[in-house]
Amino acid sequence: MPGPSIKICGITTPQALSATIKARAEYVGFNFYPPSPRFLAFAQAPALAEQAQGRVTRVGVFVDADDAFLAEAVAAARLDAIQLHGHEAPDRAAQVRARFGLPVWKVLSVATADDVARAGAYAGTADFILFDAKTPKGAALPGGLGLAFDWTLLAGYRGALPWGLAGGLSPDNVAEAIRMTGAPMVDVSSGVESAPGVKDEQRIASFCYAARAG
Repeated sequence: MPGPSIKICGITTPQALSATIKARAEYVGFNFYPPSPRFLAFAQAPALAEQAQGRVTRVGVFVDADDAFLAEAVAAARLDAIQLHGHEAPDRAAQVRARFGLPVWKVLSVATADDVARAGAYAGTADFILFDAKTPKGAALPGGLGLAFDWTLLAGYRGALPWGLAGGLSPDNVAEAIRMTGAPMVDVSSGVESAPGVKDEQRIASFCYAARAG
């Protein structure tokens, strides 16, 4: 059985992108949420987009962004997919998909089985669901905090949409997470960093190896 596909999120430098490509990750995440330590400025996006061209799928990460902001990011980073990481409802996901003609990924924050069940509402409006850990009330960021949720909530999960697992993954626990959930895709950001926003090339390689070896 082939291993899961892999997304390395929050890439901001050519070196980190090179490590992502070398490790054969299928997806790279460019974070366009300004408060994040992984924020990628529009001015830096075209060079990374060119480096990624034809080698790794470019996913833009957004939090409750309007169409004008999305349009600027899509053009600057030549995005292949749009990831919505805010409070976007199914109708907003449908609007974004229709407006930009790109696959839309919706992140759902999970703490209970009811949170997992919300994925059904996005059938027909999004193309992919990414289950992430719910952040504490009042947290400054909606993700990237290294928090995990109870993976048994996804044991045996069969939804209407393709899906992936995020939240607190690292080279040390990704194989276990895949075993427990059967996740067909895994997404990591802070788990392959030496400091917030600073990607570690060896940890990227180790994560990809562990995800496939598990």
